Amino acid sequence: MEILPLRGKNRIEKEEDAAKRWPEKWGFLKTPLEELLGDEKKEDAKPKLQLPDHLQIRPVTPVEKYIKVLPSPPVPKTTQGFIGWRSGDPALALEHNFQIPSCRGAVCSKK
Repeated sequence: MEILPLRGKNRIEKEEDAAKRWPEKWGFLKTPLEELLGDEKKEDAKPKLQLPDHLQIRPVTPVEKYIKVLPSPPVPKTTQGFIGWRSGDPALALEHNFQIPSCRGAVCSKK
């Protein structure tokens, strides 16, 4: 009694045949990397060139020199106080001297 259908038997034969041929085609993949690279010469690193002054990288400037962080107002004691507690202080306002011009008035005045 045959358990495998013809397609399955054919597939197993092809797999066995491929397993036998694998070392001929792909056996080089089993070679350790050190053995493959042992024949090659290691190229010497290029010597570093001295760059002119105008091309050299400048030292990093600390952020504190450009960004001034002011102390925050005291933290509110209630959760309701958290709403807008920073924007209520004029020194911490995000919009300084900012007004949105009315588009309606600007269009009507141009005749």
